[in-house]
Amino acid sequence: MGMLKRGLLVGLQTTWTLGKIIFPITLIVTILGYTPVLEWLAGLLAPVMGWIGLPGEAAIPLVLGNVLNLYAAIGAILTLELTVKEVFILAVMLSFSHNLFIESAVATKVGIRMSVVLVVRIGLALFSAFMINLFWSGGQETAQYGFVSTTGQPEVSGWLAIAWQGVTSATLGILQLAMIVIPLMIVVQIMKERNWLKLVSKAMAPFTKMLGIKENTSTTLASGLLFGLAFGAGVMIQAAKEDGVAKKDLYLVFIFLVACHAVIEDTLIFIPLGIPVWPLLIIRVVTAILLTMAIAYIWNRLEKKQELERKEATYEH
Repeated sequence: MGMLKRGLLVGLQTTWTLGKIIFPITLIVTILGYTPVLEWLAGLLAPVMGWIGLPGEAAIPLVLGNVLNLYAAIGAILTLELTVKEVFILAVMLSFSHNLFIESAVATKVGIRMSVVLVVRIGLALFSAFMINLFWSGGQETAQYGFVSTTGQPEVSGWLAIAWQGVTSATLGILQLAMIVIPLMIVVQIMKERNWLKLVSKAMAPFTKMLGIKENTSTTLASGLLFGLAFGAGVMIQAAKEDGVAKKDLYLVFIFLVACHAVIEDTLIFIPLGIPVWPLLIIRVVTAILLTMAIAYIWNRLEKKQELERKEATYEH
């Protein structure tokens, strides 16, 4: 009961923290929807967004997601009338590229160059959006956002009515997210207190070998996968120091994690947006595995080549 209570408390605290972000964002964006501001922004960005199959106003959740976090982005999506395909493209992009400031800062603390993190995350987001738009012709129906109506902005008049509409949308959005966040935090708390993370790390040894990285990276990898770059930062930094993880392995782990971290939470929170989440999860995992394996292979080849050149140079002398 103690673990459940502590997990519930953490869940409520997390919901409160996230609510302080999503509520004002949803409220402001909803109110802006009744002004010419969003139409002007959409028109300005429409030519660029068109390349990845999104309307101009979809730039708002992309910006919010990258500057703030996924919850702020979802708060903005809840105010837009988009197709399933458009929401799915946004979800995939935001899965790869979100909370850039905090999560990139975490990477530098572990010893990874921020430029590497930014290039990989933003590059994957743009590339995945372009490919989905190019090859998927379905998903043209309007996305259903659970409790939140998707019939567009209702006909309301007067600033009081508009403000109330914003408050309603923001509150419903937070309730949906709380239904996911609180149970998730309870599970995370149980895993922490029962030291299941170490068991997960041992079980992941064959997986790390497949990726081309050493077994001592398992704790770092498990922390990022389960808790995310920001929430798992403390565990990852400590593990990197205690386990003596080599610089090369750290880079490979983070290349994997920037594409695929907090896979459970980051996938579940998109459920209220009415999109297929299994393809979202599969795209992230497969992309992360292939990208890491490819970079590990190229890196190993380069190391062998450099070693061979050093031996030849030594032999000549």
